[in-house]
Amino acid sequence: MGLQIRILEARNNSEIEAAFASFTHDRPDALFVSSGPLFTSRRVQLVLLATRHGIPTAYPDPEHVHAGGLMSYSASRAEGYHQVGIYAGRILKGASPAELPVVQSTKFELCINLQAARILGLEVPATLLARADEVIE
Repeated sequence: MGLQIRILEARNNSEIEAAFASFTHDRPDALFVSSGPLFTSRRVQLVLLATRHGIPTAYPDPEHVHAGGLMSYSASRAEGYHQVGIYAGRILKGASPAELPVVQSTKFELCINLQAARILGLEVPATLLARADEVIE
């Protein structure tokens, strides 16, 4: 597809700022923010920086989209909590945690913020909106 992927790491506020500052010289077409406690706690900062730099960004959870981010695609939390309940029940009934199978998510959720798309000058195709689990006007 001719795409180049660049991975940037950030472990604190200043490294997040430095990563975005590097975009002024080498602006990406899009950005994907990974999951993790730092990125969750700094979601407003990430959304503001991505918007300020005009970079379409996909986030790991809907909280970023509710904070003004463009979109997220993630495993369903409801399904995850349901699986946690099943596992807890099995363990309480005597099953060894080591014997429980690893379960991968089967349901994923797409959340799109149309206001963020407008700010970035993007038109979201109707087919993508129809597939979204949540659309924020």
